[in-house]
Amino acid sequence: MKAPPPPPTLGTLLRHLVETLDDAVEQAYARAGLDYRPRYTPVVRALMALGPTSIRAISQSAEMTHSAVSQTVSQMATRGLVRLQPGEDARERIVVLTPEAETMVPALERQWAATNAAAAALEGELSAPLSQVLREAIAALERRPFSDRITEAAAKLERSTRKVR
Repeated sequence: MKAPPPPPTLGTLLRHLVETLDDAVEQAYARAGLDYRPRYTPVVRALMALGPTSIRAISQSAEMTHSAVSQTVSQMATRGLVRLQPGEDARERIVVLTPEAETMVPALERQWAATNAAAAALEGELSAPLSQVLREAIAALERRPFSDRITEAAAKLERSTRKVR
């Protein structure tokens, strides 16, 4: 008889949650006639707030890695939502919303409002507001990175394994 599968780990649960949320939000965009992906939102919001700006500034504003912003901007450029222009030095690229993207903004804002209302309703069903728990987790990881926690846990496991032998 096979043993039951182990329970999902934190990373698996988080990926499943994000996939579930993103899939639903993407379906809502499609129903609204928008060719748009949820991962574009932090970039669009940063560009709305900052105007044309560098990938680095978007990264800081959106609290995303430079690599993630660069990949997202590349996808958005392929879809005609942003264009890139040279910055002050040869390495810097300035990201600009295209007119096509700018015309989408009112519909996006309606979708964002609906998404935020749905998120608030979801949080009302939970034992603790998910956004609060996520902020606390991020703050804890900023105080002490997960890699440090893994190293410490591995050392403890190694010590306890040696004691058993």
